[in-house]
Amino acid sequence: MDLGDLLSPEDVLSSLRSNSKKQLLQELSERAATKTGIAVREIFDTLLQRERLGSTGAGNGIAIPHGKLPGLKRITGIFARLERPVDFDALDDLPVDIVFLLLAPEGAGADHLKALARIARVLRERDIVDKIRDTHDATAIYSLLTASPASNAA
Repeated sequence: MDLGDLLSPEDVLSSLRSNSKKQLLQELSERAATKTGIAVREIFDTLLQRERLGSTGAGNGIAIPHGKLPGLKRITGIFARLERPVDFDALDDLPVDIVFLLLAPEGAGADHLKALARIARVLRERDIVDKIRDTHDATAIYSLLTASPASNAA
């Protein structure tokens, strides 16, 4: 599974504006609802529940909010590069400007973890993240995410 299996070019938001973590999760939930056909409120509530367990802010300005949803057909994602970083209660207390939302079907145990690991691996590549931060072009961001050797490594 590579990141191209989770994300299409239309799922890349190159300059999203949010003023808070909650607003960001709401906007991503709305986008995910359009993509999946699952109610915005269900997605948003799932993400909030997951955040209550511990922030999905991974550090270095990156967050990977995620959750499992009944009725979802396949693992899917939405990527956002924020115009301005927002406080995300990240492990390193740095604000977040790179966000990869991952949603998985309720029964997708190992595949969900593999997808999370793949996303984390790509977003640990400093040069890729720097290039993402330097562009407002959604197509270029999609190419950076999906062309990385880490995005399609076994």
